[in-house]
Amino acid sequence: MLPQKEIQALFQLIDDPDHEVYDTVATHILGYGKEIIPSLEHLWEHTLDQQVQDRIAQLIHRVYFADLQAALRTWVAEDQPELFRGAILVAQYQYPDLNIPFLLTQFEQLRKNLWLELNNYLTPIEKVNMFNGIIYNYYKLVGNELTQQDPQHFFINKVLETKQGNTFSIGILYLALARLLDIPIFAIAIPRQFLLAYVDTVQHFYTKGNDALRRNSFFIDPLNGMIYTQNDVEFYLHKMQANPQEPQYFAPQSPLQVIALMLHELAQCYTHNGDTTKADEIKLLQAIVAPAQDQ
Repeated sequence: MLPQKEIQALFQLIDDPDHEVYDTVATHILGYGKEIIPSLEHLWEHTLDQQVQDRIAQLIHRVYFADLQAALRTWVAEDQPELFRGAILVAQYQYPDLNIPFLLTQFEQLRKNLWLELNNYLTPIEKVNMFNGIIYNYYKLVGNELTQQDPQHFFINKVLETKQGNTFSIGILYLALARLLDIPIFAIAIPRQFLLAYVDTVQHFYTKGNDALRRNSFFIDPLNGMIYTQNDVEFYLHKMQANPQEPQYFAPQSPLQVIALMLHELAQCYTHNGDTTKADEIKLLQAIVAPAQDQ
């Protein structure tokens, strides 16, 4: 139980014009964590002063943001951070009250639809064509270029709700589904692109050994499911003045690396839209993930 008398005393000081007093009050309120949010919301609903409402709204956001940072640190510290869970945490930045069970139900329905069409006799290309048919044709998921600068396209809940996303949100959905269905698809990071790579049981990502380089089977654009060959990707790398023989461009990206890159692009999106406050907060989240991604 929260100490209601102490909380009420703190609430009476939220409108204090002295910034030092307010900062002290805010620190105490934040110390209660998410348990205090219902009380803050009740206070906001019964407050007429706009400035006080703004302060209360800011406090609610700060409580949620502190909780999100803690949750992200916990996710990063896991032995095998699950990519879809990381995407949910990113979405909770904008939607702290996200209905996660409902989101997981939607995800499970999509997985089940794919599983029903999957069989051991399909070739890798046939498996990906089946994936694409359900995701882009039956489910009617639409990919939007990052140049549209719409932050909503980054949030996995909005992808499942509106059937609109970008290369990161759709790519993460694709990867999470492939992992559950034991299909060897991984993310790779090449300049200014986010591609998926299908790796069969014989040929793997570029790895140096015996003076030879192994190759991926083929590549997938998560925006629309388009399939590219190794030559297509190497041609693109030449165009970007990058060396296609560098293994780094074909190494599988870990969940931490994927989420860190997604947060980087989301921060740029907010910056482009002039919302520097949100951009700075997303950078703080990225800083939690980035130091651990190479471990």
